[in-house]
Amino acid sequence: MKKIILWLIVLTLGLFFMSCAKEEKMEGTTENPFFTEWTTPFGTPPFDQIKEEHYKPAFLEGMKRQQEEIQAIINNPEPPTFANTIEALARSGEFLTRVENVFDNLLSANTNDTLQAIAKETAPLLSKHYDDIYLNTKLFERVKAVYEQKDNLKLDREQQTLLEKYYKDFVRAGANLDDSKKARLREINQELSVLTLKFGENILKEDNAFELVIDNEEDLVGLPDNVIAAAAEAAKERGKEGKWVFTLHKPSMIPFLQYSPRRELREKIFKAYINRGNNNNEYDNKAIVARIIALRIEKAHLLGYKTHADYILEENMAKTPDNVYKLLRQIWEPALKKAKEEARELQKLIEEEGQNFKLQPWDWWYYAEKLKKQKYELDEEMLRPYFKLENVIQGVFTLANKLYGLQFVERTDIPKYHPDVRVFEVKEADGTHVGILYTDYFPRPSKRGGAWMNSFRKEYKLNGRRITPIICNVGNFSKPTQDKPALLSFEEVTTLFHEFGHALHGLLSDCTYRRLSGTAVPRDFVELPSQIMENWVGEPEMLKLFARHYQTGEPIPDALIKKIHKARFFNQGFATVEYLAASFLDMDWHTLTEPVPEDKVLDFEKQSLDRIGLIPEIIVRYRSPYFSHIFAGGYSAGYYSYIWSEVLDADAFEAFKEKGLFDRATAQSFRENILAKGGSEDPMTLYLRFRGAPPKVEPLLKRRGLLN
Repeated sequence: MKKIILWLIVLTLGLFFMSCAKEEKMEGTTENPFFTEWTTPFGTPPFDQIKEEHYKPAFLEGMKRQQEEIQAIINNPEPPTFANTIEALARSGEFLTRVENVFDNLLSANTNDTLQAIAKETAPLLSKHYDDIYLNTKLFERVKAVYEQKDNLKLDREQQTLLEKYYKDFVRAGANLDDSKKARLREINQELSVLTLKFGENILKEDNAFELVIDNEEDLVGLPDNVIAAAAEAAKERGKEGKWVFTLHKPSMIPFLQYSPRRELREKIFKAYINRGNNNNEYDNKAIVARIIALRIEKAHLLGYKTHADYILEENMAKTPDNVYKLLRQIWEPALKKAKEEARELQKLIEEEGQNFKLQPWDWWYYAEKLKKQKYELDEEMLRPYFKLENVIQGVFTLANKLYGLQFVERTDIPKYHPDVRVFEVKEADGTHVGILYTDYFPRPSKRGGAWMNSFRKEYKLNGRRITPIICNVGNFSKPTQDKPALLSFEEVTTLFHEFGHALHGLLSDCTYRRLSGTAVPRDFVELPSQIMENWVGEPEMLKLFARHYQTGEPIPDALIKKIHKARFFNQGFATVEYLAASFLDMDWHTLTEPVPEDKVLDFEKQSLDRIGLIPEIIVRYRSPYFSHIFAGGYSAGYYSYIWSEVLDADAFEAFKEKGLFDRATAQSFRENILAKGGSEDPMTLYLRFRGAPPKVEPLLKRRGLLN
């Protein structure tokens, strides 16, 4: 009898646990959108169905599925071939990629504490997962076997590139290391995955924590009406109605620095901005910087490289740190000379006003704006009425239409992840579907600073069918107010065009493999498609197409365009120097061969900037504790790439100047040789195919007004 009772208890418990497991499986799969085929238009993410609790089960399932796919490659009894090893590897992980693309985009553009907690939990799991692939000896043996017979395989150019990249991926990931070094490399990768997340999270929290609250209306003197209105709305959103709030988001901070005569308030907001991550609180990033650098040095040494920069640059156009430093120094000397001249002019203006203080970094924006108005009868607020956001968006669409024949049709039937988002279907001139573009342009506490492009789905081909891209452009531009639409600054217009160039790179990709498509190119080449778009912004012919007064609809007058043209070199010394200083700082951090103690992080930064002679009136664009590009993004030993690519884009735009601003033949060549190719060939080969000659640095110096 006891045995029967015991058996019944065991059976009951078994049924109970099976039921629990079934319920857990149902929760994790049946109701989870990631586990079903998306029936939304064009397979766009069903944001209206995706919930926070869906991510972790989807991540776990994605990693499980890819490991099964990898095991199938390893256990294939057939000899390794391009198809059964390299292509199979390229096709693996589709489920996981879909989850990562959605999650990573929302983690940047619409985050919260829950998503950040999921990121911290999954980051080391993902790090281990990818190490399990790239440190898998048996898999590498198959990849290596194919690579060693590459000359006899009759592969096309894209297949050759894919094979070479995967082989290098394994070697650079440590596939040739012994077991003890592989184990240490895994530990480094997992720790770095968490540290970089924490760095970015700290900056977001510092951004959101600061408020410059003004309750005395006299402290608003000098500020434009739209800036005051935006500050009033910011105060209202924060429960401070009747006051005015300025934040560290650039659409709020920059106009305050430009127009407020209250010097002590300018100093307060400026110092808050440049001390993010450096306040000796729970969000302080100095220890994280020191640890990231130490781990990157150790990883580089483990893999046989002198420095982290040597490791990174091997895959870039620059190839070596010496080549990067050479370019930076070539531009630094004329830029610093120009910046010193600008500083003297601003100091003179201060003295002419009867003031007796020395120009400080928080004064530069204010007096530069005054000087521009004095010299050119031009200031930022004269331009804003002509740059209504909707008109600027239409302007960039018009440019894409003139160059490539593209059409942009807004879709209201596609789910969005936030009410600020707009969705457009992109079509060829003949109506053929190209892809989907999401735009998300306003700052909010759930979004990190800056502007970027990313993919919810990259373009590739599957069984001969083109899988179309789903791209997003994200920014932090001036918001509409109660009585005015979103009116952008000239810099914001330029940034919008820039990010749209990245979007075109993703949308117009025509590659077979996801690993090579779109923006999967060397870091110092990826900015060419974006930066070349900036060139059109200031062209009179282009301005006439989209710059219209938001009230009257009148096109921007010729007189104002002439002022823009005359002022094109204004403050270029400042802009170039603050950027180059950050590029030097990045390279100095990543050419270290020994770690820097936490308490010496700022000392190291100072030594780096003193070495190049940065003048005290200018602060490096990104100080180390908030240099997200290199400590939380993908630009370590790569921040120089903007100026490297600018050499390319300044030279490339000369082709349009020579043939015509909207010349279709030139545009078609740029599309076919640059945008469509992704990373399927060597970037210099692609550039030479478009331009017919190597790039020269003179067009860049000329454009920035740095030639003697």
